[in-house]
Order: sequence, then C-alpha cells, then structure tokens
Amino acid sequence: MIDVVLGAQWGDEGKGKVVDILCNDMDVCARAQGGNNAGHTIVVGDKKYDFHLLPSGLVNPKCVNLIGNGVVVHVPSFFEELENLEKKGLDCRDRLFLSSRAHLTFEFHKRTDKLKEAELSTNKVAIGTTGKGIGPTYSTKASRSGLRVHHLVNPDPSAWEEFKTRYYRLVESRMKRYGDFEYDAEAELAQYEKYREQLRPFVVDGVAFMHNAWKSGKKVLVEGANALLLDIDYGTYPYVTSSNTGIGGVLTGLAVPPASIGNIYGVVKAYTTRVGAGPFPTEQLNEIGETLQDVGAEFGVTTGRKRRCGWLDLVLMKYSCWINGYTHLNITKLDVLDGFKEIKVATKYSIGGKELESFPEDLNELAKVEVTYETFEGWQQDITKIKDYKDLPEQAKKYLKFIEDYLETPIKWVGTGPARDSMLTK
Repeated sequence: MIDVVLGAQWGDEGKGKVVDILCNDMDVCARAQGGNNAGHTIVVGDKKYDFHLLPSGLVNPKCVNLIGNGVVVHVPSFFEELENLEKKGLDCRDRLFLSSRAHLTFEFHKRTDKLKEAELSTNKVAIGTTGKGIGPTYSTKASRSGLRVHHLVNPDPSAWEEFKTRYYRLVESRMKRYGDFEYDAEAELAQYEKYREQLRPFVVDGVAFMHNAWKSGKKVLVEGANALLLDIDYGTYPYVTSSNTGIGGVLTGLAVPPASIGNIYGVVKAYTTRVGAGPFPTEQLNEIGETLQDVGAEFGVTTGRKRRCGWLDLVLMKYSCWINGYTHLNITKLDVLDGFKEIKVATKYSIGGKELESFPEDLNELAKVEVTYETFEGWQQDITKIKDYKDLPEQAKKYLKFIEDYLETPIKWVGTGPARDSMLTK
C-alpha cells in the first residue's frame, strides 16, 4: 500500500520529521505537487537538512525518491539542493528520480510571480507568495503552453529546436501580459542546453515507476508539500498555493489509483501558524502570539519570513479531516506550549450568534467569525526529555485526548522537540 503524509493546517507543521521516521521503513518516498516553495527541515544528530524541492526521504540511504508529475521543477534549484545535501554527506544521485511529465519553472516565471504580486499589492490584496515562480508555472501548465521535463531531455536534435521555439513563444506571451520586463532569454536557454545532459539520468516515466513500485509490493510514502488550507480548491482562496495540496493532489500528481492508498497521516501543529496574508481567526496579536513565535522559532525555512501564530483551531481541523480523511494524526511541537499557564483551542465559529456548520469559503465571512474556545490548564514543565507517551503530564494528555475526540481521529505520534528522536508514539 501507499501511505501519505499531508499538512493539515496552513503548512509548516513539521511534516519532514514524520516523513523521516517513516522512511526508515520505506522503499520509496515521492513528492506529488508544489515546487521549491516547500520547506521541510530534518535534524539528524548535529546535522540539519533543509529540503525544498527534493523529497526528504533522501536522508534514509536505502530509500529511493521520486519527484512526481504534479510537481513543478526549477532545474537550477534541483541541482543546487542536491549538491548541498551531498556536501553534508548524503549520497543521493542514484536514489533520486524525476517524472518526465513534470513541468519546468523558468526564471521568467519567478520574475512574473513578483510582477503579479506587485500588481495585486496596489489593490492591497497581495497573496504573499514565496516568489519562486510556482503560480505562474501552474498557470502556463493550465493554459497548455508549458514545457515539461521530457521536452528538455529528449536526445533527438529536432527536440531541442522545438524546445527553443516553445520557450521563446512562452517568454513572448509573458511579456505581452506584463510588459517588456528585463530578462535574458538567451542566457537561460544556454544554461538549459547544458542541463539537458545533466538532468537526463534522473528522468523516468513516473506513471510506470509508481505502478511498478506499488504492484511489486514496495513500501511507498508520499510526502505532501504545503497543507490543506493552502489548497487551490479548499484553502483560503485566493491566499493559497497553486496546486491541490490534499489527497486529490496525491492521486493526480503521482498517477496512483485510490485503491492503492493505505494510511493518510495528517500533521498538525499543537497550535496554529500561517505565512502571508488572509484571515486567521485564532491569531494572537499579543504576548501569546509573540511567545509562540519566539519559542517555536516560527520563521519560514524557504523564505525566512515570520509566521503568524495563534491557538489551535479545531474548526479548521475538522474541515481538514473531512476532506483528507486522515487515518491518524501527528501532533507536532507540543513542547512549545510548555510555558503556558492556560491553553486554548477553538471549537466553534459563529456570526451574529449563529454557529457555522463548517469552515467558511467566503473570506469576508471568515474575517467576521466569533471564535468559541475551550480552555485547558497548562502543564508548565519541560517535556522535551520525555521519551514515552505515558510519562507526559496529565494536563498534556487531557489536551491531546480532547483533540482526538473532537476530530474523531486517533493520534499516533506527538512531537516534543526538533530532534529526530523527539517523537512519542501513542
């Protein structure tokens, strides 16, 4: 079966650590969507590995890794990240593969990403993107004008001529849309001509790769990027990413059938954070939020931006559970709450005294919700040294039990620190 790890909130939940733990027993780790706008951190001993585009299963020397067709790939970043991992002692090259159907992100995509953001910000509705060109790449993909990996690595000489023609056409169309922005197309093409040979050994038919892995009984783990509330359909649109970050994106982004899916692990931070603009009902613009930010080191792996912080939102989480159908939850960063005398969780949204049935799709409505909280006594002790779930303070267990009961989904792991072994199995 194929197991899946998905972000359940607005991202940055700490998916990398559970992926790392699971990959110790996995044959294959695969990415299904997103691009190098993702950010996963894995700490092993005194080494810290930051992943953006590459699957974090590469930390396990026995695990083969695939970047699926649903991912958009910035080739310079692919090689830069690979070289950084190799400098830290990871032997990756014979364990990393790339779907031939994945779309390519170019420098002009990054440039137009920033131009689009500037265009939006004049109306005070900037999305707060990473500026990595992800949205514009998905846009050209949807408009059927994009370039895919197989277009680049096809060894036929005529294929390179076709690639250049399509590339120039794409650049021209972007300039018609955004004006004659400064951009050296010739230099980028020369760079990609070199990448043709360098990239070719990594490229596979992703459909056959995943089918053969599943049918041969290999243990496969899908590493989700971003999170459900950033999904292009189900997130807080338009403050979302440009791909399907939920379970649907796994099926289309890796060409796997629904029957192949086994466990779906939802990764949930013990509080809530988000990066960028958009309504955030449980946000704490006060000392509580600042403490969560400081103690939790809430700064983006990819951008370095400060994350907005607030209490755990179980209304949001129930919505996430409905869509992704998590079989188990991984609660991360519980230790960040160690110092709080009392801890709150959101359990209900209301507008004008009327309770909402679900997480609202209208952001104007979401910005107006009145939040009902359940308050818990804090444990006010250091839990980072605890190695067994049963040794957690009773207040922490009560907090976790409430989450489990409210969401009707069992908790499998609890994170109590950044290190690889700071994960308690329930």
